[in-house]
Amino acid sequence: MEGLLPETALGRLSGAFSQGDAQASGGGRMEVLEEKEEEEQREEEELKASDISDNLQDLEMNVSMEQVCVSSDVLPGSDFDWSSVDMSQLPSSYKTNSPKEKKLLQIADHFLQQYTHLCPDRKPLFLYPVNECGVEKFVSTTVRPTLLPYPELYHWDGCASFVSDYLTMEHLKSPITPPSSLYSPTTILKYQRGNCFDFSVLLCSMLIGAGYDAYCVHGYATREICTLDETLELCPLLRKPQEVPQQGMKKKSNKYRVKSPPDLQSKFELQQEAKKKAETEAAHKNEAREEKVVMEVGKPEHDPLYGLRVHAWVLVLSGKREVPEPFFINPFTGNSHSTVDEHFLGIESVWNHRNYWVNMQDCRNGCKDLIFDLGDAIRWEIMLSESNKPLQLLPDAEEEKELSDRDADDMQEKEEKDMSFDMPPSWVASVEISPREFETRCSQGRKVILYKKAKLEKWAPYLNGNGLVKRLTVYTGLDCTEVVEVKEWFKNREDMLDIREVNKQTQLTTEYFSPGHLLGLKAHTYMSLEPETERTIEFYNEVRVDGLQKLVENANEMTEYFVGRDDFLHVRHMEFGKRGKKIHLAGTRTDINARPIMQIKECFHRNLEKPADEDVAERIFLITEEMIHLTHHLKDKYITASKKDFFKVAEGDRKGNEMVMTPEMCITYQAGSSEKDKKLLHLYKLLQELTEEEKQLKQQVRQCEAEVLNILKIRENEEAAVKLSVSIYNTERNEKRRRQYEAMKNTVEDELPGQEEQDLDYLAPFLIQIGHREKITKWQALRIRDDCLADLKHRLINKANIIQARFEKAVEELQKKDQWFQENQNRLSALEEDDFLARYSESTFHIHILALRLKREKQMAAQKYLTLQEKLHKDPRLAEHLSHT
Repeated sequence: MEGLLPETALGRLSGAFSQGDAQASGGGRMEVLEEKEEEEQREEEELKASDISDNLQDLEMNVSMEQVCVSSDVLPGSDFDWSSVDMSQLPSSYKTNSPKEKKLLQIADHFLQQYTHLCPDRKPLFLYPVNECGVEKFVSTTVRPTLLPYPELYHWDGCASFVSDYLTMEHLKSPITPPSSLYSPTTILKYQRGNCFDFSVLLCSMLIGAGYDAYCVHGYATREICTLDETLELCPLLRKPQEVPQQGMKKKSNKYRVKSPPDLQSKFELQQEAKKKAETEAAHKNEAREEKVVMEVGKPEHDPLYGLRVHAWVLVLSGKREVPEPFFINPFTGNSHSTVDEHFLGIESVWNHRNYWVNMQDCRNGCKDLIFDLGDAIRWEIMLSESNKPLQLLPDAEEEKELSDRDADDMQEKEEKDMSFDMPPSWVASVEISPREFETRCSQGRKVILYKKAKLEKWAPYLNGNGLVKRLTVYTGLDCTEVVEVKEWFKNREDMLDIREVNKQTQLTTEYFSPGHLLGLKAHTYMSLEPETERTIEFYNEVRVDGLQKLVENANEMTEYFVGRDDFLHVRHMEFGKRGKKIHLAGTRTDINARPIMQIKECFHRNLEKPADEDVAERIFLITEEMIHLTHHLKDKYITASKKDFFKVAEGDRKGNEMVMTPEMCITYQAGSSEKDKKLLHLYKLLQELTEEEKQLKQQVRQCEAEVLNILKIRENEEAAVKLSVSIYNTERNEKRRRQYEAMKNTVEDELPGQEEQDLDYLAPFLIQIGHREKITKWQALRIRDDCLADLKHRLINKANIIQARFEKAVEELQKKDQWFQENQNRLSALEEDDFLARYSESTFHIHILALRLKREKQMAAQKYLTLQEKLHKDPRLAEHLSHT
């Protein structure tokens, strides 16, 4: 960041060189200052800059050489030898410069000389490094706008994530100077490695191709950014979304307001609450103090090269692709940063495929105060004058002067047009990434990133047999020895497992499934896959007939939660007792040692079609106590609900199979009425229904237990033998589909030899009529020609007629719709009118497309006819007889 001082201004350079140099450098708009003032200011700046530069040079000589030697030994991929790369197969544009590129290099050299002369306290610009073939190339021509055919790369975050994962980072040879070379994005992609400048050029090329206003940035950053050290950064997967504080509304004072009632709260309780609150605050302060100590322990060490470390990243400006405000992208991580981020310490220059800009703003406070208006000639010095500058409206006071000076301005515009120089096209070949390379992503298919108290691992799809593609391991301390939690992401599994979270301290495992599982599973939380242990199973209730949404189970209880049932049931709770001794008898049922059911409780939502007194809200079946409790919903303006308690007759007290009903067998409470219901017949029938439902509920409970056992068994089998699904369109991995296709192809070739050539012969239908003779006469050749042309003409006319008929039908339907709308417009609601207008717009668009297709068919018909006629004359089978016709 050395020398980014506000006093320097490249605009003072225009008086130091001739008009021809100004035309070559595109600096015709720089102001001309007098020689005396320029010399005085230059002497003052040299005195100020000499002290700064001397101190910085001493620091660089003492520290940078040691820093370079240390960093180059520990870098990933530092053993790769770029000099051994074969460059013989590269295109000629890599090895030579076109005349326009040579002229651009001359302009850049003039620009650099002027910049160095006026700004001696600043570092040299990064303008024309050599490429992989040792040829100097201007940095803007290295940017190749590219849009790759993958939906993920249509957005900036997908592009940034791909670049950070696909490439392996290499440090700069010197941390305080930019590199001497800049390789093409094609070479960088081929060998999957590069420095920050290589990362930025590739990412900028992809972003510009995707429609973003992106620029490569040459600047300065902190050591953690430059060296990709994220051990003190929180993992992005662990960051919580920021909570927006809600500002409470201020209450307006009103002297006529009703007085509030006296406070009747106990003062003792208030004192106890205040005491508890003080204890809680003290505990929070201790935790904060401990966290502060931990932060100080994990605080990065002092960097002797702070502010001097060179780094390259990407700047995305607002305007295009609905970007609201400018932001940075660190290509090493793929993360976005605000332009006021403290990790970015200054900017020397920015460039894209169109131009090159030098930052003339003060960077003593990093990038916090920078204004990214590249059209501002004071803050950003442009290298090539832009011919397509936007028009600016002048104030009213200057309009008359503008009119009087119109002729002079016209002459000046012509001169500026002559001085303008367009950027040559990129010398880089088209950037291509195969589907297999895009899918593999990381080098060797695996990448490990260390964060603060966390480790993130990534794998390519299908690399792991269990479908694992990402794993996050969270630790308790900075030493990363004790594991707290492990979170894994899966893809392409037939069991639809998506995420698995394991808490190593509680041994609690949670699995999340995508829609499509055989059993409709959505989530499964458990500590063990053994039956009758604590677990929670969630389902996609849309695919279940019973509407089961969640099931919670432990050794003694089981609870089911339902959604959208016709009987309004939403909760069913079961309690179990302890098992007796195991009994092994030949021929007995398998569930003879099942858990005894002690109680079944069901809760229902309100059914508005029934009176509240007849709508059951809760019913409890006490199996062991032979009791049934019914609680109805509350009636309006009542605080108590109607209840009924039934006491069933024991089996020994029944007379045969009949159940005798007595008043003592039912206790009722009717809300709002003191009289007891003396009609036993209604209660008798109700008790019979409840008894029958109790039997059915017992069976449903056993079925639920069997379903849980089945789920555990299936999940155990799925984990024991994981199967990955492969799309039928993935021909490389779908071995079964490929073998079937090859077998079918071989069978067709064996049965119909030469059929493929015959199918491709456009004259085959006409040659069949004359018997496939090896030599045909002139009359036969003329007949084949006329028949072939007539057939094409007939097909073109039929196609045009079909389109014409569809067009006329669509127009007729649209006219009917318009007439209906005119007649019924006053009776339509706003929603119906909007719906009609939407359908009317679709019909209009359909008619427009049909009109375009009809117009295109008419235009192309003659061209197709002439093309076929020429093809027939050149056909070797007909050329002998048609060459003279």
